[in-house]
Amino acid sequence: MTTWIENPEGGRDRGPRALARAWLEVLIRPRRFFRVGVSPGDQAPGLTFLMAVVCCAETTRYVLVPDTYPSLPVTPALAAVFWLSLVVLLVAPLSLHFTAALQTLLLVPTVPDRAGISQTVQVLAYSTAPCVFAGVPVPELRVLCAGYGAFLLLLGIRVVNETSWIRAILAGSVPAALVFGYGFRGFAALSDFGVVSQIHI
Repeated sequence: MTTWIENPEGGRDRGPRALARAWLEVLIRPRRFFRVGVSPGDQAPGLTFLMAVVCCAETTRYVLVPDTYPSLPVTPALAAVFWLSLVVLLVAPLSLHFTAALQTLLLVPTVPDRAGISQTVQVLAYSTAPCVFAGVPVPELRVLCAGYGAFLLLLGIRVVNETSWIRAILAGSVPAALVFGYGFRGFAALSDFGVVSQIHI
């Protein structure tokens, strides 16, 4: 799952180096990346990308934030492996595909001539690139990660679907709130500033 398809658009290389390069490209040249790096039917690299981002964020959070997860009657190392494996291998993929399904439904009335669901999955996955740092318990950094991730999602929707900013915002605002506001705890970070006093799903 760390490999690209055989002949992806843009000639992207295969393997972990390509995964790391994708992370850097999304951060510094997102418009170009979404234009040439998102290929129809190529979900596996996007899913791997998301899992790597979640692994980095949650591992950092587990180490730096006390009582991040419920305690278990096992050694701390085994508890860490259990919780991180659960989040990375189960929660992250399920959340990605649920949000992609929701995003696709929201695109139907707003962007009639839209890209396929596999491209939507990739846009959602790659837009999480800034959130590798979201586990650091610094509210300013967490807000920056979530905010930039939400922007990348809207930009990706606009570029991949070749639509306007207004349509991208209409289609992507709810998924952006779910992924970056709740999933990566951007709203919780805002509440530390008193910007959002209390938010419930």
